[in-house]
Amino acid sequence: MTPKIQMLKIRKDFKSSQELLKVLGDISLFVNPGEFVSIIGPSGCGKSTVFQILTGLETYDEGQIKIDNIPLEKWHKKMSYMQQKDLLMPWRTVIENVLLPLEIQGAKKKDALNRVKELLPVFGLDGFDNAYPHQLSGGMRQRAALLRTVLTDSEIMLLDEPFGALDAINRSLMQQWLLEIWERFTHSVLFVTHDIEEAIFLSDRVYVLSQRPAKVVKEITIDFPRPRKKEFLVLPEFLEYKKSVLAALEPRQEAIPFIAGKE
Repeated sequence: MTPKIQMLKIRKDFKSSQELLKVLGDISLFVNPGEFVSIIGPSGCGKSTVFQILTGLETYDEGQIKIDNIPLEKWHKKMSYMQQKDLLMPWRTVIENVLLPLEIQGAKKKDALNRVKELLPVFGLDGFDNAYPHQLSGGMRQRAALLRTVLTDSEIMLLDEPFGALDAINRSLMQQWLLEIWERFTHSVLFVTHDIEEAIFLSDRVYVLSQRPAKVVKEITIDFPRPRKKEFLVLPEFLEYKKSVLAALEPRQEAIPFIAGKE
């Protein structure tokens, strides 16, 4: 199977006049067509930088990236990218916000409206067409943002901690809902999270990154069947996956040399 996304030995440094910040040390990962893959790692290790590189917002210093076996620099299709903040425009209604990618694509207004209205119930937004973002709950805002992301009409979705700002109950509900949406639209998903249980519950595979400069320290295949159920979270196998991720996240301490006469 040809991977949808393939990153090989990617290195990225940020340079300024005063310092060199090494962010990505050696990142190799892949996402197969229709696969759900998560990246987890310490804060500030460069997880979001991976997305910025894939979307062309940042360059990389070494390595190779291919999409559909085409070098990233020559791959000119769209890639959906959803950040932690919903980024809904406060002066636009739900339907006006969601229509934005179709407007950019030049779709006819009538066709675009019909498509959005068909999907509003699927995304739990039926009846909120004319509501403004401030009138929605956090979960509903995220659903609107995800619908807008889906309408970008890309086979690849990059989701950067989309539920990070939600409370535990809404986060759990959104995870289950996201899986239902993913199974319906069969995108290839690369998902960034700080939540170990979230990564295990959602994913086919999980990549664990080290502290900066980030490297892949472990790749874990999650063998739970689909559709996923919340009951999986209390299974002994789930706990073993969690232990495996926690062990991989343990910081590697460098040995401190002994110097005679020093305490």
